[in-house]
Amino acid sequence: MGLRVEGESRGFLAARLRGDVVWVRYDGTSSLGHVVESLGVPLTEVGRLVVGGREVTPSYRPEAGDVVSVLGVRRPQAVPFQRFLLDVHLGTLARRLRLVGVDTAYESDLDDDALIVRANDERRVLLTQDRGLLRRRSLWMGAYVRGARPQEQFADVLERFAPSLAPWTRCPACNGPVAPVEKSEVEGRLRPGTRRSYDRFARCLACDRVYWHGAHGARLEAVVEEAERIVAAAYPVAPPAEGE
Repeated sequence: MGLRVEGESRGFLAARLRGDVVWVRYDGTSSLGHVVESLGVPLTEVGRLVVGGREVTPSYRPEAGDVVSVLGVRRPQAVPFQRFLLDVHLGTLARRLRLVGVDTAYESDLDDDALIVRANDERRVLLTQDRGLLRRRSLWMGAYVRGARPQEQFADVLERFAPSLAPWTRCPACNGPVAPVEKSEVEGRLRPGTRRSYDRFARCLACDRVYWHGAHGARLEAVVEEAERIVAAAYPVAPPAEGE
């Protein structure tokens, strides 16, 4: 049987397999999904499987002579809930997503089993660069994060999911809600230079960290502006409401 892997999914193939059609031996019993994943392509990265002009499911049993088109996920990808869980290698990405108000869970000490349990229990999309983790059948929903550097990963996630943004409303450290607070309420916790230079503050309602627009403010503003530009480009019109 032959597989024509198209779009971004082709990048998962070994270099020797990136021709027009990949011809593989078929044992006559395996599902199409198993065959696709055996080539290194997680099913989370497959948008449609098409045989002879008709769409089939990953459970389809190929027939002799079938040539299957493996199409990538269409962007922006609609998900039931715009909630995410990141694996231990994506800490910087987690902080950036929280900065722009995306509900992003992250803990540095969760193993693969714990990640899957939390993603399933909280109905979060698991973001990872571990293809083996994405192949776990018990995982309800996941996605591969492209890019070696945090800014590339950030752009990839925003382009793929185009989440609703609410900058400055989440704590970059813990994901809790952030709300404005009177200077008088936090003044005793500030260094003298900060007390003299700044008057507007916010506080995380979960971990009690205090925030203000300090020396790194311009850099963070640039991150927010870039995120808004990427999401606006993904949705020329207003995005659908969550759950629709």
